[in-house]
Amino acid sequence: MKLSVSLGLWQDRPPEEALETARAAEAAGYPELWIGEMATWDAFALGTAIGAATSRIALTFGPLAVTVRDPATIAMGVASVAALTGRATGVALGTSSDVVVRGWHGRSRSRAATALAESAIAVRQLVSGSKSTVDGSVVGSQGYRLRLAAPNSPLTIAAFGPRALEVAARYADRMVVNLVSPAAAASLVRGLRAAAARAGTTPPPVAAWVVGAADPGQAELEQLRRGVVGYLAAPGYADMFHAEGFGELVDFARTRPHPRELLAAVPVEAIAAVGLLGAPSEIAAKAREYAEAGVDELAIVPATSDEDPGGAKTLAAVAAELA
Repeated sequence: MKLSVSLGLWQDRPPEEALETARAAEAAGYPELWIGEMATWDAFALGTAIGAATSRIALTFGPLAVTVRDPATIAMGVASVAALTGRATGVALGTSSDVVVRGWHGRSRSRAATALAESAIAVRQLVSGSKSTVDGSVVGSQGYRLRLAAPNSPLTIAAFGPRALEVAARYADRMVVNLVSPAAAASLVRGLRAAAARAGTTPPPVAAWVVGAADPGQAELEQLRRGVVGYLAAPGYADMFHAEGFGELVDFARTRPHPRELLAAVPVEAIAAVGLLGAPSEIAAKAREYAEAGVDELAIVPATSDEDPGGAKTLAAVAAELA
């Protein structure tokens, strides 16, 4: 199975730790680093810094929210990092959440799946060096061509719901799913294959972002438990956690308790359901479950702490066990 690394961008850790994770990923032999965009770094600025701090690891940006960033700025950003660092670059597109799109950026998520499809077409045109021709009903780009060298970046689509699966089947070089159990991943893989059959396309390979912690200490477990709190009552994710045997926890989350109360109720087993956690043998066994579900690539999101800054221990252990 292919392996890659995704930055956790953990809110309880120093922002600069992202550079440590990047260096640790390269040192452990991972070929690709995903650079998301949440509350801290501009993804392209961070990617440029990572390019200066490492020597060879490929950089994939996103998933970037298509109703926040338009195709031209996405293509310019990817091409800029490729030109400044000399690295192979990829780009991932997604629809993000109401909190990010409506709350932080003041944009609408209306017709997000349409925006995803239109952005995919326009971004692919631009990163291949073509002039953009998309006059979309939600987003688009017309008449622009990169002045920098075309990075020819592969396109990844983040998918969870049925409409995003249709977009991935039609336009993606790769699909990515986030924080899913092997059973949920298998359902999404089946959905992608069905969508590809309807579209008359070949289904792209599937990557899964999975949290990881090798022989975790209390700090790493606390970080990972905090990381799932926001998903427990979210549409789709709530059903997944319920199916994994955490129905009472989901019901409690749906009452909207104080985050501290909900965090205290999250068991370690809920993290283990959606990630690689524990001893090397446990990590290997869980990776096999994802492979059997049809996942082609695991993008490891390493837990970090003062005892394991940057997640270097976890990344080395996972690479040694699964590479």
